[in-house]
Amino acid sequence: MRFQPILISALGALALSACSQQEEIAAAPPPPPPPGAVPGSIAADRDGDGIIDGYYTADGMYHPNYTPPPPPPPPAPTQVGERG
Repeated sequence: MRFQPILISALGALALSACSQQEEIAAAPPPPPPPGAVPGSIAADRDGDGIIDGYYTADGMYHPNYTPPPPPPPPAPTQVGERG
């Protein structure tokens, strides 16, 4: 029996096994807090819709996000006038 082909194939498999190891990939950093968030706070999704509703600060107080209402639409043009 010849051991040389078996020995060469075993050494080749051993050498190639070092290439098959995958590198560890670091986890992505958390997204930055939106404008107006308090540093060191924890985001809160109270209604479970996947959108951040507010923040809990370190003292346990809940602070809701406040978005100002949009401005009212401009008034409709009047039908009184030269061409109305």
